[in-house]
Amino acid sequence: MLVDDHAVVRMGFKMLLESDQDIKVIAEAESGEAAIRAYVEHHPQVVVMDITMPGIGGMEAIERILAKDNHARILVLSAHEDSVHPKRVLNAGAMGYVTKRSAAEELIKAIRSVANGKKYIEASVAQQMAIQQLSGEQNPVDVLSEREFEVFMSLARGKSTNEIAETLFLSPRTVGTHLYNIKQKLNAQNSAEIALIAMRCGLLEP
Repeated sequence: MLVDDHAVVRMGFKMLLESDQDIKVIAEAESGEAAIRAYVEHHPQVVVMDITMPGIGGMEAIERILAKDNHARILVLSAHEDSVHPKRVLNAGAMGYVTKRSAAEELIKAIRSVANGKKYIEASVAQQMAIQQLSGEQNPVDVLSEREFEVFMSLARGKSTNEIAETLFLSPRTVGTHLYNIKQKLNAQNSAEIALIAMRCGLLEP
């Protein structure tokens, strides 16, 4: 099953994957909510999912799909090339992480690997994760919970409290509480400082 909020992206990946004889795309979804419904209906062998989508987003969708079926095999296909997102999706229960820049052969290799129950992380991403671990550097955003991290990323992209509340289906008051906790944990005074932290962590383009 392919999950991405851009129809053109899904179409491109579907054509690419189905050029391989033993891969068939049996379902598609444009949001985290639609992915959960489609998973229950179709039970695909592998879910290939983007994580940056409107609504609950991919991270939450991963957790909800796994809550319904703890044998679900999820491969994240993302535009994020940092070491923070892969760590978070693997902690959430995904079995693999590949960037959208990867070659077609690598994506197919990753899907086969995940289908066989093996973890797969794109080499360049795995290297970044290893370097960060070896250097002993604590990424500041590691202290944030999953929900706080989503609010943090939305704030860093310049979204208002009301916009975040609408996108994540939370009350503005709850978003305000998350914002307070984020500022406390990261020692940030305002949204500009939050955006700077995101840039320093490689989570946002300057």
